Amino acid sequence: MKRFWFCLRRVALAAFCLLAVAADTKPASVRRAGVDEFAKLWQDKQNVVLDVRTSKEFAASHIPGALNLDFLAADFEAKVSKLDKSKTYLVHCASGGRSAMACSLMSRLGFPSLVDLAPGFKGWEKAGKPVEK
Repeated sequence: MKRFWFCLRRVALAAFCLLAVAADTKPASVRRAGVDEFAKLWQDKQNVVLDVRTSKEFAASHIPGALNLDFLAADFEAKVSKLDKSKTYLVHCASGGRSAMACSLMSRLGFPSLVDLAPGFKGWEKAGKPVEK
C-alpha cells in the first residue's frame, strides 16, 4: 500500500507539471540552449548543472560537476525549493522532457535564471562533450 501511494504521488507530480507546461510552455526565466551554448555556460563554475534524471541514469554517466535531483521523486519540489535562487541553473534530463517540466516548476518557485539543455544528455554525449561515470 505504501508503494501505491508513492507511485500515486509521482504520477500526480508529473501530471501537475505537464499541466503547468501546457498552460505556459515558455516561462520568462527559462532559456532553451543547444549543446554548444550549454557547454560554454557549463565552463562558468558559478553556474550549477542540475541533472533531473534518476539516480540510476546519473550513476551510469553524467556531466562533470552536476548535481542530481530526480524529477520523478516524490520529494523533488521540496529539495529543489532549498536550492540557492540567486544561481543560474543549467538543467537537463535524458532528452529534454523532464528538464522542461523541471524548469517550469522551478520558474514558478521563483528561480529567475534557468537554462534547459534542449537535446538533453543524449545530445551532450552525441556531441562528444565530457562525461563522468
